[in-house]
Amino acid sequence: MPTGLYYTTSAHLIDTSDGSYPIGNNTALEMVYRINVGGGPISPYADTGMYRTWETADETYLDDISKKLSVLTVNNTIELNFVKIPEYSAPKPVYRTGRSMGMNKTMNKSYNLTWVFPLDPKFYYLVRLHFCEFESNITKYGDRSFQIYMANQTAQAHADVIGWSGANGNPVYRDYVVGMFMSPVGSQKKVNFFLGLAALRGDWYTVYNDASLNGLEIFKLSDSNGSLARPNPDSPPPTLAQQIPKSSTASKSHTSLLPITVCVLSGVLLLLSVLGIFDFRRGRKVEESSSSQGTLTLPSHLCHYFSLPEMKAATQNFNDSRIIGVGGFGHVYEGFLEDGATHVAIKRLKAMSSQGASEFRTEIEMLSRLCHRHVVSLIGYCADEGEMILVYDYMARGTLGDHLYHTDNPPLLWEQRLHICIGAAQGLHYLYTGTKGTIIHRDVKSTNILLDENWVAKVSDFGLSKNGVITLSKTHITTKVKGSFGYLDPEYYRSQHLTEKSDVYSFGVILCEVLSGRSAVTTVDNDRVDLAGWAKKCHGNGKLDQIIDPNLKGKIAVRCLHKFVSIAMRCMDDNRINRPSMDDVVRELQFALKMQQNNEDYTDRIEMTVQDRIALIKDNEGSCSSEQSSGANESIQGLTGTIFSEIINPVGR
Repeated sequence: MPTGLYYTTSAHLIDTSDGSYPIGNNTALEMVYRINVGGGPISPYADTGMYRTWETADETYLDDISKKLSVLTVNNTIELNFVKIPEYSAPKPVYRTGRSMGMNKTMNKSYNLTWVFPLDPKFYYLVRLHFCEFESNITKYGDRSFQIYMANQTAQAHADVIGWSGANGNPVYRDYVVGMFMSPVGSQKKVNFFLGLAALRGDWYTVYNDASLNGLEIFKLSDSNGSLARPNPDSPPPTLAQQIPKSSTASKSHTSLLPITVCVLSGVLLLLSVLGIFDFRRGRKVEESSSSQGTLTLPSHLCHYFSLPEMKAATQNFNDSRIIGVGGFGHVYEGFLEDGATHVAIKRLKAMSSQGASEFRTEIEMLSRLCHRHVVSLIGYCADEGEMILVYDYMARGTLGDHLYHTDNPPLLWEQRLHICIGAAQGLHYLYTGTKGTIIHRDVKSTNILLDENWVAKVSDFGLSKNGVITLSKTHITTKVKGSFGYLDPEYYRSQHLTEKSDVYSFGVILCEVLSGRSAVTTVDNDRVDLAGWAKKCHGNGKLDQIIDPNLKGKIAVRCLHKFVSIAMRCMDDNRINRPSMDDVVRELQFALKMQQNNEDYTDRIEMTVQDRIALIKDNEGSCSSEQSSGANESIQGLTGTIFSEIINPVGR
């Protein structure tokens, strides 16, 4: 076997901040799956000299919706150019066939192309995905970009085969390492590994909202002891001797134990009877979820417990027509509880993974003790038969992001946007001050701000939240970096020190989204950029007009605009010390709203008179906190953007 074919230093370890997982010569590999996706079987003699067998029928591992909607692709005439990987990496037929989501862009946005592979638990696995763009209409970066999920975690937030390979017809592969350390459900011996490809929802991200795969290989990696053996191997089948009835001598020896066995069983039954009577007198309580799913144990008193039949009845057996949201976590369904009058949203997470189970428990524990007008309400949950289902109040208006970018919804009015921002900020402020300990959300983004039928904003999705006590002596929580691309606090990314100011940074990005009508990762002059960096650059260069949503031109009071931008830029300061508290953000946004309501000076020109600037400085002095970068330290020059500009550091977000 060629050196470096599978032993590599560059495999991306899923669920780390930036790590790779080196696979050295001291690691044993066991091939578990090797599939020519969308193509026929390839015998060892047709391989590239490696004598590998490539199986077919990848549809065997597809989930139901992927079987129905995905399509096979093939181009047997394309000339392949192995400029990125060795030609022996995989046979050419692997790169000339594949499976994609299909040509219906709308349908592609509603589901994930998902394969499910049973694997032995308690091991790391090397997952190699083979790609090659061979369709003639896909020739440049951005033509077909998509996301990759593994074990309910984001493996690749923005996958682009042309970007990796350089051109159409150039094969390439990507290596990932994922740990499967969850426990099997019930009596099962295996755990399910979910591999999902998802189309990007924004049309500006990609020309074709589609995803495709040509081949895959999955290898089990030996543990720290060098072993590939399963922790609990199946019992061997009984031998012929074991199946033959015992002799009379053996039966006689067993008979002598009968009185002892009867006594023991009688005592156990008596004890169970007493416990049963005690439980009956207490009254029936909600069952512990651990009884139905094995390893996940949740206290029954947290919130209402729904049975799986109740969930199926509420969603018409999880009918696809009820899906109102989709992501790496699974699907969100619109549902009605038994009385038909309670309208709910039901989030069904994919089958249990270590991360999914942890986030499931976190969300239940967090939301069950929160009660605030601007925090989403958790009605209950279901954990029957290994399911992970959360039931929330139904939010009729969807997410804030649904009304800002890439949408057919009418544009939100500016005052409406301000009210939503104030509500969301109040919800976040409550997390830091209104509960025992400090709850840091860690995934603040526009799609996690939900809107009810009255446009009331509610903070949602607490799966990544961290709970801790922040004091003068303990100023942060040290934790693995989690969050969403485009919203991630650069200081948290560098130091792994999490504080509420990390949420403040993310909220500043939301303010930019609200003002610009763009998402956190946007395209400017055909380049993909993060909105925060682009907005700060425009602000620093005095080109504020480039940031504003065209639907808002001429509809924002000038003083309100500059106040709003000032808040956003301070929130996104690279140094957390200079960021305002969320309480300050609430008060300053409320002040900006008053400016909008009291000021009739609406203009398309983003300029201010000297009098306006002086008045705004006085307003800032009266409304900002005493933290650094407060309004009291601002200057007239600062209002043009200079004081809020920052050196753009080449750090990941």
